[in-house]
This record gives sequence, C-alpha cells and structure tokens, in this order.
Amino acid sequence: MELTDTRLIDAAPAVVWAALLDAEVLKEAVPGCESLSGSVAGGYEAVVVQKVGPVKARFTGVVTFSDVIEGQSLTLTGEGKGGAAGFAKGSAHVTLTPEGSGTTLSYQVEAKVGGKLAQLGSRIIDGFARKMADDFFERFAEAVEGPKEADAETDAGVDADTDAGKKKGWFKRMLGGD
Repeated sequence: MELTDTRLIDAAPAVVWAALLDAEVLKEAVPGCESLSGSVAGGYEAVVVQKVGPVKARFTGVVTFSDVIEGQSLTLTGEGKGGAAGFAKGSAHVTLTPEGSGTTLSYQVEAKVGGKLAQLGSRIIDGFARKMADDFFERFAEAVEGPKEADAETDAGVDADTDAGKKKGWFKRMLGGD
C-alpha cells in the first residue's frame, strides 16, 4: 500500500527538521506509542499499541533513518512485530520545502502487513494506514506549531503552567520559534 500527502506547518524548516529528529516529538506524534528510545544514528526502538479492526496488538519494533539530506529530506524505515497479530513494516520518505514563513512537509509512505492483520483485507488496512498517517502528521504539526485558533480559544481558560497549557506547540517554543 502507498500513501502520498503534504502538510503546511506554520514553522521554519529548521524547526520542523529538528522536530523530525526529536524522540519526544515523535513519541507524542505516533498514536498509541508507549515508549520510544534510542538515537537518530542508531535508530529508535518503539512500543506501540494499536487496534486494527477486531485485532489489538502491542508492536515492538525499530525505526531507522536513511537518505538524510540535512534540513531537506530523509527516509524513515520501520518494522514492528505484534506477536500473533502479525507484523507491519514500511518506510516514509519525507521532504521539507520552505513556503512563506512556514514549511511544506511532503511524504510518501509504503507499508506492508502480514499475519492476522493481512487477513483483515486491504480496505480495512488501507483505511487504518491512512488514518494513522493523518493522525501522526496532525499530532506532529500540533507539537511543533501549537493548537489551531479554534483550539486556542477553547484552551484560553487553561493555565499556561499546567501540563495541558504547556503541551501544545512546546517544541517550537523551546527552539525560540514563537
């Protein structure tokens, strides 16, 4: 299965690039991620819990970085095993392009599944994969740039010193992008 999409992120390319390489940002962005440890050079080990149709599994796996062109593009390759549920593996080629004061993030994802997951059928798997990619990049953008205006109005009553007030857009603020 293949997915291709783009996202406009309201942050400079350098900020988006740094976020792509940051374990905490990636952990926050991956739906169901329980842990993520390691480094860009050695790869990250991850534990992710997901439910695909009637199959719920805890996947343990590794994510590695390749084809890195500093500040412009990289390829993330991952493989996870979910015990009796089967396996999932794939790669995402990510490209960053400056656009005004923001960054266009483009991605091409290729994924494969096996075991019980593969028995669910391509329609369920494709829909799940598309939702996972959308959720990941939405959460990634939120970690980098903060909440959308409607969310900001809803969160206006949240004290900036609380965890909820700090969580949104923390990465961009940390790098002084706000």
